[in-house]
Amino acid sequence: MAVLKLTLKDGVSYAIEDTGGLPAEKTAVFLHGFTGSAKTWDEVDGYFQGIRRIKVDLLGHGRTDSPENESRYSTEKQIADLAEIFDLLKLKQVYLIGYSMGGRLALSFAMTHPGRVTAFVLESSSPGLQTPDERQKRREQDSRLSERIIKEGIEPFVNYWESIPLFASQLSLAESKRNKIREERLNNNPLGLANSLIGMGTGSQPSWWDRLGEITYPSLLIAGGLDQKFVGINQKMNRHIPECRLVVAEKAGHAVHVEEPDFFGKIVSEFILK
Repeated sequence: MAVLKLTLKDGVSYAIEDTGGLPAEKTAVFLHGFTGSAKTWDEVDGYFQGIRRIKVDLLGHGRTDSPENESRYSTEKQIADLAEIFDLLKLKQVYLIGYSMGGRLALSFAMTHPGRVTAFVLESSSPGLQTPDERQKRREQDSRLSERIIKEGIEPFVNYWESIPLFASQLSLAESKRNKIREERLNNNPLGLANSLIGMGTGSQPSWWDRLGEITYPSLLIAGGLDQKFVGINQKMNRHIPECRLVVAEKAGHAVHVEEPDFFGKIVSEFILK
């Protein structure tokens, strides 16, 4: 899999991993979560043979640039970035697979560019917060966390991030896997993470709840049974999206593709290849 650097019109460079122009009818684009990178998908890669796979390091993460201007990280601008990346790679339609923050971006792209999406898979994600009050409170929370990242640096922040209840189920993973996840997080730029929280946090993104009924293509939602908050969110989403299926991985928490990679790989690859 080749690692490419694509420079956009405004000079920002994105790093992507691409299997290249395989003789494949289907292309899947993978979008990671906050503090992650394209490497988060390594363990499920083998399930998608015969499918062109493009794994993106999102803005402020991994090997992609971390601009100083926090407004550059807005959902709207990252949607435009994806569209430009697809143009550069000559991709007309794709399967979008997004985890957590990457799932929110995938959904936002799908809602604004429906003609470029064949279908999508959202793992442990949401359509945003429903009320202005909820969004305001979340923006204030993310702003405080952003300041903490800049003030304390990457390692203290990662120590904190690993300890939040959302990732408690990962404590049962093998030490080697936990170390790999930690290394991936530590390799991020603190400025990129801080600005990503401001621009792409749940409180800053558009809320798509009222428009989920407009989705006309197949959709797959995945949540971990140990992550009851997101099971509930996805059950509600499943009732709003017309052609939608929800799968719950009973033994996994928030990061199903990390905690149960075989389960995730099998379900998602069958969804794409059917």
